[in-house]
Amino acid sequence: MSRAADSRMSLPLDTAPSAQLAEPQMVRIPEGWFEMGCHSGRDDEKPVHRVWIDAFDFSAQQVTNAEYAVFLRATGHPAPSQWGDPAFHDPQQPVVAASWLDASAYCQWLSRSTGAVYRLPTEAEWERAARGGVECTLYTWGDAAPESQTGYAARWKDGPERVAQFSPNAYGLFNIGDNVHEWCADWYDAAYYAHSPERNPQGPPAGSRRASRGGSWRHHIKISRVAARSSIPPEFKYADYGFRIART
Repeated sequence: MSRAADSRMSLPLDTAPSAQLAEPQMVRIPEGWFEMGCHSGRDDEKPVHRVWIDAFDFSAQQVTNAEYAVFLRATGHPAPSQWGDPAFHDPQQPVVAASWLDASAYCQWLSRSTGAVYRLPTEAEWERAARGGVECTLYTWGDAAPESQTGYAARWKDGPERVAQFSPNAYGLFNIGDNVHEWCADWYDAAYYAHSPERNPQGPPAGSRRASRGGSWRHHIKISRVAARSSIPPEFKYADYGFRIART
């Protein structure tokens, strides 16, 4: 059976059996130094600088519609604008059109519900995790162009894929760099790398845009370089924006 047919057979969210709260699958990202940024990238990816990141847990996949539905039912939080759209409502697709504020609310709810501390990752944590312990490569797999990846031309036709359909990176993270942009905790500053602290940088103290990482199904180039940065205002809600979560 094709992936497309499998997706059509999935129960829509409004008819799926009621789900219970289940903590997401998390993987351990080890502590360590890495070179953050890219010499050949955009100006906001420079200068390349040495960064230490403490160990943390990161969700193996982007937060799905099924997981987000539990949050909506438990809290009465408003659903994203694309919630009922057939192109986006498969339970195993990543939730889309959640703003940074919505993603933060999800983390706060999950923390209250479980007693653990869930949050959005910093940009530095995201890049450390995406690199999978390998330094100075453009992508999670190396330097080969995205078009070299299996099935690239046939993927992401009308929306994001169901999560975890292809192999993870070296740390066990699925879709890291593709499928949907992922919100980060930081305020965005194009010049931040020039004065970023060496250990566990948290981003600037204030700003007008929140940082995000990774590529999206809607772009011409579907898979982002690991050092590539992006940002939008925290209240914006786009159909190619989702998130994955970190745990302290």
